[in-house]
Amino acid sequence: MFSATMPRAIEALAKTYQRDAQRINTVSAQRQHADIAYRALVAAGHDAENAIFNVLRYYNAANAIVFCATRAAVTRLASRFQNRGLSVVALSGELSQAARSHALQALRDHRAQVCVATDVAARGIDLPDLDLVVHADLPKNTEALLHRSGRTGRAGRKGASVLIVPYSARRRTERLLRDARVEAQWGEPPSADDIMQRDDQRLLADPLFATAPQQSEAAIVNALLEQHDPAQIAAAFVRLYRKGQAAPEDLAPSQPVGDARQAPRPTAQDNFTGGAWVVLSIGHTKSAEPRWLIPMLCKAGGISKRQIGSIRIDLNETLVEIDAAQIDGFMARIGESGKLEKGVYIKRLANAPTPAPQYAKPQRAERPERYERPDRQEPPRKPHKAHKPAFVPHKKKRDGGHASGPKPKKAKWHPAD
Repeated sequence: MFSATMPRAIEALAKTYQRDAQRINTVSAQRQHADIAYRALVAAGHDAENAIFNVLRYYNAANAIVFCATRAAVTRLASRFQNRGLSVVALSGELSQAARSHALQALRDHRAQVCVATDVAARGIDLPDLDLVVHADLPKNTEALLHRSGRTGRAGRKGASVLIVPYSARRRTERLLRDARVEAQWGEPPSADDIMQRDDQRLLADPLFATAPQQSEAAIVNALLEQHDPAQIAAAFVRLYRKGQAAPEDLAPSQPVGDARQAPRPTAQDNFTGGAWVVLSIGHTKSAEPRWLIPMLCKAGGISKRQIGSIRIDLNETLVEIDAAQIDGFMARIGESGKLEKGVYIKRLANAPTPAPQYAKPQRAERPERYERPDRQEPPRKPHKAHKPAFVPHKKKRDGGHASGPKPKKAKWHPAD
């Protein structure tokens, strides 16, 4: 019997069916999961999805697995990350064995970068280039934590296991890590500035700079140097490098660690006022909702959700407020056609729309006072039990019988009479 962990249930099973068995422990000389760096990142509940996305962008691992608790969460996160420009595959128990094999092969061939999976992928899966494990939903016990994290840091490779911890689950996560005998570094999810700095460091350390120009590239290199300044060439290279990267998310302000309450969710009025307005060609008739309109606008216009203000969804169109400082670049990136997706078009409004009418809630009418009739008479009340007369037995008749005795039978009529 071979297992990465040996819980008590497996030990009892081995004692029942094995005779004179010897236990060989291959990790007794070193700490468990020594090649895995654990990090616990505290985030607000409404920013958990953005925190996971920023973690994936910050590490930029060749392969990464995001573990969820349910199949519905797997489907939701996979679609959200795919809309934000990541190459994603999903893995859950509802898929057939062939579909699972295709998803894992896409990760091995680097056609996909991120795998969003349930605990079905926590055991028996070996990906050579898996460098990052993200726990979108906290594991239920220490065994699930160790099996999930054990997908990385294998065969001498280094890996990272990141837990996204809501404010209210910090104490439970501390107990989980203590029971698993794992030391984690606590902190906050990477911000947009942290991701941009990490991207710049990766750009400077790219091995392409250490490669000498090839003979086939000499002509275009000389043409660029003759026509443009080296600073302009470097700036154009930086723009091309950043253009292929998904824009990071702005997270809510951090909250003190000791406070278990969630930070208040920022509203559109907290971002800016007096922005420019655009109109979309969809509304309530086509099930328009902010939860998928915002990612679509951010991806098409190259902006973050903090640069989107009020959203007003009407019957056949949707009005969206965008930061005035970003509206020109937003419309330029979309182009003159104004096409966002299939059947969805956008155009800029010259003037701000009239504010939506505010309807005051009608006040409840006060109840009229009870009208008392002066000529009304109270109905007679029933006497109380204490006022009932006591039981008096029937008087005896003169013949010695009781009044309550049996009545005499009436004679029946006969035809002879």
